[in-house]
Amino acid sequence: MKHSIVMTILVSGLACGWATAPSAAAEPPLMEPTQVVSAFHAALHAGNSEEALSLLSPEVVIFESGGAEMTRAEYGSHHLAGDIEFVRAVTTTVVDEQSGQSGDAAWVLRRSTTTGKFRGKEINSRGTETMILRRTEAGWRIAHIHWSSHSPK
Repeated sequence: MKHSIVMTILVSGLACGWATAPSAAAEPPLMEPTQVVSAFHAALHAGNSEEALSLLSPEVVIFESGGAEMTRAEYGSHHLAGDIEFVRAVTTTVVDEQSGQSGDAAWVLRRSTTTGKFRGKEINSRGTETMILRRTEAGWRIAHIHWSSHSPK
């Protein structure tokens, strides 16, 4: 009799969420698209090229100043080091951000100001950034980046 009362209490407790069965280490929650974009910028600022590249789709297409890099590998071997050097030398402030999502596609649009000194040159610019992300099994990954900037004058 005592055994059935104890079992009833345990089963009721599990059903109410009092206790849970041991589980494997919990997976971290997947980042939302805006968090992925912020994490990409944070990785650049930290000089962490491996983390920055991990947030890009292997087939990422990056447009900047009329040029194009057509894969993550191409970006990693060409402009990534320069982008890291640049963002670490200047201050960029996001002045507006908009985002949206439709199914497995998302977009993050940002306007920003950038000031500072880079390679001995004063920087004062206004920038726009479009990032298109695709949901993958590993989470959201950046599939396209378009950066442009101009002088505020």
